[in-house]
Amino acid sequence: MTRKSKQPGGHNPLTYHEQKRLKSSGYGTQSTRLTTEAQLPFGHCCLSLSPAISDTTSGVCASSGGGGVVATPSGHIYSREAIVQYLLTKNGEIKKQKAEYDRKRLAIEDRRVEWEEKTRQQAENLFSRKDQGAMVVRKEDFSPGKLNAGGKTGEKRKISENSLKTTSYWLASSQPQREVEESLEFDYAKEINSLPPPPPERPPSPMSGNPLKLKQLIPLRLMREVQDDKKAKGADPGRVLCAVSGKVITTQAAVAIRSSGQVMLKSVYDELAKATMTCPVTGKKFKEKDVLELQKSSSGFAASGQVVATKYNPTLT
Repeated sequence: MTRKSKQPGGHNPLTYHEQKRLKSSGYGTQSTRLTTEAQLPFGHCCLSLSPAISDTTSGVCASSGGGGVVATPSGHIYSREAIVQYLLTKNGEIKKQKAEYDRKRLAIEDRRVEWEEKTRQQAENLFSRKDQGAMVVRKEDFSPGKLNAGGKTGEKRKISENSLKTTSYWLASSQPQREVEESLEFDYAKEINSLPPPPPERPPSPMSGNPLKLKQLIPLRLMREVQDDKKAKGADPGRVLCAVSGKVITTQAAVAIRSSGQVMLKSVYDELAKATMTCPVTGKKFKEKDVLELQKSSSGFAASGQVVATKYNPTLT
């Protein structure tokens, strides 16, 4: 055994250039490093991936009105138009799923009622036969088939059929048949468990997956930086600023106050607002439950969050 076989990677039959060529062709698990351009900037809608802004701007800094930008209880920022359209679409899908689920559940209930009625009828027939005994006379007992089967002709015919099956075993009629007996039992619990899970009562949040209502949306006021005339003509409305310090919010921790909708840095909130429980911008009092921690944005640095994307592909080894 050579020395190379004991080194790390010595057991791999592929060379470095072969592995590189296979990865470029999509073979095996693919992983790549996400740059800053691949991350969603702070203040962008998590659905439309565009800046969450309102139709009107006023003042020195562009201030997004409370009707244009909203946040969910999980801290994700959305455009009100996008999230409302999402909730309407999901509610329609849930209604269809509920109707289909109720239809399947009703079919099982109908089969259960039919089985119970059939079982009750069989029990009544069995009781009447035992109670009346030989007094019960059925028309089926006097049919021609029954009379022939009880006579000598029926016995001869049965003997001839048995002899034919013994000698001509290759015939289809002579092949052994599996007797399938209908199950008289109806397992209601098994039928219910076979149903798919019932649809949720409310649509899930796009990012967190928690149930979401329209009234749970929290309106925000995002203050954006002033841009030059050349940049103002473009589609980018500018980066989001802290409502108190005026610093640009990129990957820092930020919070929002539910009562006023103001967005500020977490460090500024701890220094100026947490002690007095008063909004530094509007002067309104708030409680600890009114403080919402917003989801941070990420950059290309590993300390900012998830920066590596992995896609699993099956291999031959």
